[in-house]
Amino acid sequence: MEFHQLRYVCAIAETGSFSRAAEHCQVAQPSLSQQVLKLEDDLGAKLFDRLGRSVRLTEAGRAFVPHARSILNQMEAARATVADKSADIRGSVAVGVIPTIAPFLMPRHTAAFAKRYPEANLRIVEEMTPVLVESLRNLSIDIAVLALPLRHKDLELFPLHTEPLFAVLPKDHPRAGAKSLSLKELRGESFVMLRDGHCFRDLSIAACTHAHVTPRIAFESGQFSSLVGMVAAGVGISLLPEMAIDRNPGCRYVRVSDARATRTVVAAILRGRSFNRIQQAFLAGIQK
Repeated sequence: MEFHQLRYVCAIAETGSFSRAAEHCQVAQPSLSQQVLKLEDDLGAKLFDRLGRSVRLTEAGRAFVPHARSILNQMEAARATVADKSADIRGSVAVGVIPTIAPFLMPRHTAAFAKRYPEANLRIVEEMTPVLVESLRNLSIDIAVLALPLRHKDLELFPLHTEPLFAVLPKDHPRAGAKSLSLKELRGESFVMLRDGHCFRDLSIAACTHAHVTPRIAFESGQFSSLVGMVAAGVGISLLPEMAIDRNPGCRYVRVSDARATRTVVAAILRGRSFNRIQQAFLAGIQK
């Protein structure tokens, strides 16, 4: 038994004619007749008496048609519910962001999204990359804003932007007035860095390693603001992504010229999962 067969039977019952039912259903009459015969064969009972040019429901047909109409109505109700959900602007979206991006990128996007979708429920979670990747996998968040590299084949990535790294130097540092510098010029310096677990620490060390620089780490923290304060106090130098520069008067920010001294920020989703309208809107908005 198939839905289109039910639709054909109901149309014949309503119009009293195979030809008018075929026209109503926008199908060729022979095809409609064949499908009705197939349904009758499956049911083991005739639904219509064909009396010349007229058609009349049999006793079995009169019993069958109300159930067929009920099934078709339920199917239409289900379709309408899905359509309403697809167009709903009151849905929810959960977004995870790593700490080295959240305070710099998210306020602008959160404000813009809330203004455009005031009835939507937006939840922001700040966590480290491994936690956010697992949260994508268990569907506790919908989107994660992360930094490359990411080597997870089950994630689909949407690049947001690539930014240069800057050396953060005390204002009296010999290179503080330079327009740019290479990492090899920082050999022998004491560094203040994010502690283990932060992907930006890994990125910074990888860039230094490529430049044959081994950072001597004098201080570790979980916050960029703490690193900048230590640089201003003369404890060491540091590296920051462009978005985190806060222009502390005790520091100077010099762009790093090394080709690998960049950070690429991406939005990540679990490959193959479906999104509601609100989730799609947030993902599209953050890419602008």
